[in-house]
Amino acid sequence: MRTINKKIIKKYFELIASGENSFEVRINAFECDVGDLLVLREWDSENKQYTGRSLKKEITYISTTKNQVEHWPKQDIEDKGLLIMSLGNIVKKDL
Repeated sequence: MRTINKKIIKKYFELIASGENSFEVRINAFECDVGDLLVLREWDSENKQYTGRSLKKEITYISTTKNQVEHWPKQDIEDKGLLIMSLGNIVKKDL
């Protein structure tokens, strides 16, 4: 298990801190595994400095778009991009 430190702008930090957002999207330019700890350090982009607030979150799921691109036509991805969703509790189970 490793600890990964990343900066995050105030707008997105607050969404994660409030629990409204439970996912993080990043360029796949660093190593991480399920079980690693992600430390998000709030960044004030206007003042170009850290605010001093941080969150430590466990990585529970990883998906990379490079592996998923084969599922859709390349042109659709270029035209529309990818939608990444975080799913909450089951509302109704129809199995």
